Amino acid sequence: MLSIKNWDNNTWISSTKYIKSFNNFLLKQKKLTKHSKILDIGCGRGRIMGSLSSKLKLVNKPIGLDIEKHKDFDKRISFKKTNAIKYLTNNKKKFDLILIKQTIHFFNLREITKILRFSHDSLKPEGVILILTLDTKNNEIPTFSLMKQKLNHSFKRDNLIWKKLLQLNIKKNITKFNFKVNVKKNTYLKMIKQRYISTLLKFSSLQISNGINEINLKYKKNILFNDKLKCIIFKKV
Repeated sequence: MLSIKNWDNNTWISSTKYIKSFNNFLLKQKKLTKHSKILDIGCGRGRIMGSLSSKLKLVNKPIGLDIEKHKDFDKRISFKKTNAIKYLTNNKKKFDLILIKQTIHFFNLREITKILRFSHDSLKPEGVILILTLDTKNNEIPTFSLMKQKLNHSFKRDNLIWKKLLQLNIKKNITKFNFKVNVKKNTYLKMIKQRYISTLLKFSSLQISNGINEINLKYKKNILFNDKLKCIIFKKV
């Protein structure tokens, strides 16, 4: 599975405003208390769950799984450098919330089926699984031409995954999360250079350089757009 080292590093995703907004969104989907147990699959640096842990004064640290262990991961979570299937196969804990945010597309359909089955088995009664992916129909991510082409191609696979999720015979709800982004163009250019999104990972240095030049000409000093995610919620009854 591809590793993204910079997706939540010095971006709007790591901002206090974003984290607060997203955690408020989480709490609208599932009522949590200080005794709640949480698993975050693909946690990155764990800042979202770390902030939620402080907000709720959680007795049990949220568990965060990721294949990349960052030196600056949030110490308010219990971090485990492992993949989801390996962890869930041997897991004995029961969770109130399992979060899979912008991660599900890294797995193939067989792996996704396993992850969801094991995750559902790992829920407490009334527990929920939240899966969030980019909104493929109304996406506003600033792109250069080659990036947009590759992103649209990846959206076709994302849509296939989404359809498979909707077909699962598990109680589910659909909702959306939207965050208004105001980012300086120079900051966004650095994000492009660092390959902050999976679409950019296989681009050559020349392709990234050309893309940066295109973005530089295309946008003004500040870039404004909506970061739109669609969310499917599976509930254990």
